[in-house]
Amino acid sequence: METLMVDRVHSSLRLFMNRNAVFLCERLCAQFPAETNVQLLATCYLHNNQPYASYHILKGKKLPESRYLFAISCFRMNLLREAEETLCPVNEPNVEVPSGATGHYLLGLIYRYTGRVAAAAEQFTQALTLDPLLWAAYEELCILGVAEDANECFTEATALRLQQEQTSTSNLEKSNFVNENRVLSPNVSASLVDISPKHIKQLPANNTAEVPGYPHLRATALHVQNTVPSNVGQFDSPSPTVTQTSGIVPPPLFRNLHAYQNTTSGDAPAKPKVNAVNQPPRRKYLDEARLKKVTGRLFNPSGDSVPRRSARLSRDTPINSNSNISQFGGNGSDHSSGSRYEAVDEMWTDNIAATSSSLSIAEGRYFEQDKAERTLSQDSKMATGIKELLGLLRTLGEGYRLSCLFKCQEALEIYRKLPEPQFNTGWVLCQVGKAYFELVDYLEADHFFELAHRLSPCTLEGMDIYSTVLYHLNEEMRLSYLAQELISVDRLSPQAWCAVGNCFALRKDHETALKNFQRAVQLDSRVAYAHTLCGHEYSALEDYENSVKFYRCALQVDERHYNAWYGLGVVYLRQEKFEFAEHHFRRAFQINPRSSVLMCYLGMALHALKRDEDALEMMEKAIFSDKKNPLPKYQKALILVGLQKYQEALDELERLREIAPHESSMYALMGKIYKQLNILDKAVFCFGVALDLKPPAADLAIIKSAMEKVHLPDELMEDDDL
Repeated sequence: METLMVDRVHSSLRLFMNRNAVFLCERLCAQFPAETNVQLLATCYLHNNQPYASYHILKGKKLPESRYLFAISCFRMNLLREAEETLCPVNEPNVEVPSGATGHYLLGLIYRYTGRVAAAAEQFTQALTLDPLLWAAYEELCILGVAEDANECFTEATALRLQQEQTSTSNLEKSNFVNENRVLSPNVSASLVDISPKHIKQLPANNTAEVPGYPHLRATALHVQNTVPSNVGQFDSPSPTVTQTSGIVPPPLFRNLHAYQNTTSGDAPAKPKVNAVNQPPRRKYLDEARLKKVTGRLFNPSGDSVPRRSARLSRDTPINSNSNISQFGGNGSDHSSGSRYEAVDEMWTDNIAATSSSLSIAEGRYFEQDKAERTLSQDSKMATGIKELLGLLRTLGEGYRLSCLFKCQEALEIYRKLPEPQFNTGWVLCQVGKAYFELVDYLEADHFFELAHRLSPCTLEGMDIYSTVLYHLNEEMRLSYLAQELISVDRLSPQAWCAVGNCFALRKDHETALKNFQRAVQLDSRVAYAHTLCGHEYSALEDYENSVKFYRCALQVDERHYNAWYGLGVVYLRQEKFEFAEHHFRRAFQINPRSSVLMCYLGMALHALKRDEDALEMMEKAIFSDKKNPLPKYQKALILVGLQKYQEALDELERLREIAPHESSMYALMGKIYKQLNILDKAVFCFGVALDLKPPAADLAIIKSAMEKVHLPDELMEDDDL
């Protein structure tokens, strides 16, 4: 009963019948309350999204598997401290982490989410050491920014180790098979020896179905098949009986078969040699017609016994007493026909038994050699497969590692090396889209994210970034459509609600956007980007206290989430806390040292701290990093104006006009510079162009005031910010 119930529970889990598995397993534990059955019930609860139930039944259990399942339950319930104590008991410092690599991986996640980055990296490394194919551990190391080069992680030594592990596992299975065979082999040989024409009538009718051309093998082969369990043939060559039942002429069973002589068409069938067992066998196919002639002495097509050869001879040829004496009796005495029949019968029986024994030995040798050849072939294929898999992981791992280090251009070059079937997958296309997003190339990012979404419309990973790309491109309709699609796929996914929030943020409805981002945080508090988007909306609403709170929550989830460091810097910059702003911008810049936007804001903070030379140097780096970004050019011009380098500032603004000809603030600054240079007509012209470009309401009044006072002396003008 217990075995049957366990089997049905596993079957239900395999078929995703989780509720059925829970019900059956509860009955199982009620009847057989062993801890292994309790573990199975906990597994059912976890599959059915009931971690609290799994937590309840496993609390206090000591077996390693129970501890691992209990830690998983705690992790899902966000009881990280209790999960850690279960995996690494404080009072038992030398106890092993349960479940090997996966146990270390889970412990690494716990350390990561509790802010212990070094300890987390150590656990992920240990997990990857135990299981080189545990990609999730390498992915986490990349996210932490401490992953080693993929070429050093997925090496030839790793391939050799995996091959040895696979070989040892295969050898263990084979040794189990050999032990099974040793028990079965006496029965097999006995079945080959004991079968004789006398026993044919005693075989069941369904075991004696005749195959045309091979009637002499029908009963023996089928008898052997029924003797040997079906799982024995799993590691050996296919049984000849399988091919016989298909009606196809099978290959030769044994090497060097020479039980009969070849005959030409029309010749009489060759007589079986009495000493055929002692002849060196030769591998040869037997002619079908000849086999029928020879084996007709034993069987007829209906499967019934036929007259013995001695009886046929006595019927066809007259036998007198003299011939009997000369042929069978050396002492001149007469012999009855029964004794002659028994002598011939015993001769045939001994012949068949000896031949069967010899052929079974030859068969064993042939199978052993064939098995060795197949083992070598399988080992070669296994080694090739492992090398190909590690080669693929090397490419993917290196690309992902470089992306996490924000070396996006190098990552793109790595991803392009992938074969086409691997490149055209949702995961890779999303990674390529993220790389272009970090490079502020939103058009290319949009292209690859759209391909990924079209190829795998139910994939949600990366769709929050895709929605931000559409936000920056002002694609309101496409963003709305994407959000509706994601909600229809999984309304409980944080990515879907991030997309909905970006829709309202694009419409400047910051309060509604904030509610949707908070919904994403409620669904999964470990998504750092959702916390950051909440911080952005609070910042837009000028609620800086809550904004700082959400940015810090994002950093608790992922310390390398540079967007949160950037958001904190912007908040402190607006509050004119320039030292704090410079600190947070620099932290973001250290994480992502190739971002033109971060360089620009760091330069702005340095300029606010009156460190103009450092600010100019940072602006130069930002311009060189992304020549299409207009912000660092404008900020550089502002710094030059502050240093009264008006001509250099005008030159920079002229270069800015080539890439951003419709920026009202740029023309307003040019008007101010021309006023300082006393070129009043150009100043009025620039102020007029700035007003025509419909500047923001905050800048509109300042530009109008500057335009009205353009003819006044500088000492009578107020110090307006443009």
